Amino acid sequence: MYRMNVLCCAGTGCSASNSAQIVENLNESLKKYGIDGEVKVVKTGCFGLCQKGPIVAVYPDKVFYCHVKPEDADRIVSEHLYKGRVVKELELTDEDLETKEKIYDIDKIKFYEKQQRIALRNCGKINPEDITEYIAMDGYQALGKVLTEMTPQQVIDEMKKSGLRGRGGAGFPTGLKWQFEKDQPGDEKYVICNADEGDPGAFMDRSILEGDPHAILEGMAIMAYAVGAHQGYIYIRAEYPIAVGRLEIAIKQAKEYGLLGKDIFGSGFDFDIELRLGAGAFVCGEETALISSIEGKRGMPNPKPPFPAVSGVWKKPTSINNVETLANVAQIINKGADWYASIGTEKSKGTKVFALGGKIKNTGLVEIPMGTTLREIIYEIGGGCPNNKEFKAVQTGGPSGGCLTEKELDTPIDYDNLVAAGSMMGSGGMIVLDEDNCMVDVARFYLEFIVEESCGKCTPCRVGTKRLLEMLTKICNGEGTLEMLDQMEKLCYEIKDTALCGLGQTAPNPILSTLSHFRDEYIAHIVDKKCPAGVCKALLTYKIDPDKCKKCSMCARNCPVNAITGVPGKVPYVIDTDKCIKCGTCMSNCRFGAISRG
Repeated sequence: MYRMNVLCCAGTGCSASNSAQIVENLNESLKKYGIDGEVKVVKTGCFGLCQKGPIVAVYPDKVFYCHVKPEDADRIVSEHLYKGRVVKELELTDEDLETKEKIYDIDKIKFYEKQQRIALRNCGKINPEDITEYIAMDGYQALGKVLTEMTPQQVIDEMKKSGLRGRGGAGFPTGLKWQFEKDQPGDEKYVICNADEGDPGAFMDRSILEGDPHAILEGMAIMAYAVGAHQGYIYIRAEYPIAVGRLEIAIKQAKEYGLLGKDIFGSGFDFDIELRLGAGAFVCGEETALISSIEGKRGMPNPKPPFPAVSGVWKKPTSINNVETLANVAQIINKGADWYASIGTEKSKGTKVFALGGKIKNTGLVEIPMGTTLREIIYEIGGGCPNNKEFKAVQTGGPSGGCLTEKELDTPIDYDNLVAAGSMMGSGGMIVLDEDNCMVDVARFYLEFIVEESCGKCTPCRVGTKRLLEMLTKICNGEGTLEMLDQMEKLCYEIKDTALCGLGQTAPNPILSTLSHFRDEYIAHIVDKKCPAGVCKALLTYKIDPDKCKKCSMCARNCPVNAITGVPGKVPYVIDTDKCIKCGTCMSNCRFGAISRG
């Protein structure tokens, strides 16, 4: 029995900052001070507060260390774990998260106060590579309950009653999807976990898989029992090596414990899971393209109907749910549909995980009850924009979503409200933009991504998105015309109405939303040949004010193309606009504010 547990984040973000070495150093120091039998170091999944990583949490003291480096490990052991003195310099403070009091208790960290962790319940709390720790957190209890106490129809009815909707973006009722497959004739059916998370800035599914892989295996097994399937696939991109590795470990352990395979819990129910690695194509997040990829074909979408519940993988009935959806299933069985339905709004039950990023102080994963407002997420959880910058917009739903402005910040988040506001839930990416972001450039960025990721099967997406990108590029370069705005809008609606799959149908959303809320920025690029945010390089000019210039030569000495001339101490410096590459180095090196950008 250990008197203390030290939890160290071993998710992708903290691993990239050498958390593995922190764990190794902690264990070495514990041995050095002779307390390795008293203190256990546990590698966990993501804590959510990625901005402060690598994170080390100490229980039962409830001390939260942030920005830990490998060289800090010995001090944490010698001072805190050995002598009982908290290392104040590493502890999360009120200045870090703008709370009113000093933080000694993890449970009082403002970042978590308005969150309700259901899908993320075990992330940052257990070792994802140890099945016994998952079992200790009521793991596989729900699977045992459904196999020994419930009929498949009762499981589906419980999902329907809970109000759980798909968290992959479309928001289709989960219980209804399972019902469709169950009602199909035939003994050969399949279930699939869609872990092909491709939105820029999104890492919700990856973090769940890295921090709590058994929750997904249990959710899949319950889904398989409900629909009558005996084989499942987890389709995950190969770019998620930590998640893949932990899933492989989890599947092996579940089989050893008899929780996957033949006659699970002595119920006569057989179920097995295989991994299928994707090559990172965004379009494979679409269910018919995903099915094609699993079958060894090129990942391209197919017209619907037939829907996968009728004819899916290998032309057999198939249910596909994403990672976050499946992470909720066991908790609904354990705590009841009424419990889950009591959380959220009338039409959107439960919680939603968002990857909060961009111009925000506290980047990371947040799980909030449906109905929480954007303002609460951005300002109370996220801490607002850094450096006192003014909030400009928030992009929800990734490339498929849209930008929402200050006017929409008090919108309660759910599927219907976000669509009504001109955006969408999507899988859960939430990118905050401030006054320094150019909204035309933001739209261009997302269209570049869409053009790159289009499979090319249908003309509206293959050709239409490319034409949109060409027009956006011309506008960013100061070569646009006002007629282009009407042409873009017309083409956007044509693509939405005629594209084959969701990728093409939602591709115009970033353009339509930015045109709706920030049309003045488009007009400034076209008419005034200026980028109000100073982002679009082709429209920038740098100028030195001769009255403010101190003739120090700092700008000229740092210019990479020798575009600045003058005489030190005698002649004010000037910029040759023909040579200038608009890198901004001169402006960042001028200590006297003599250089302006316009």
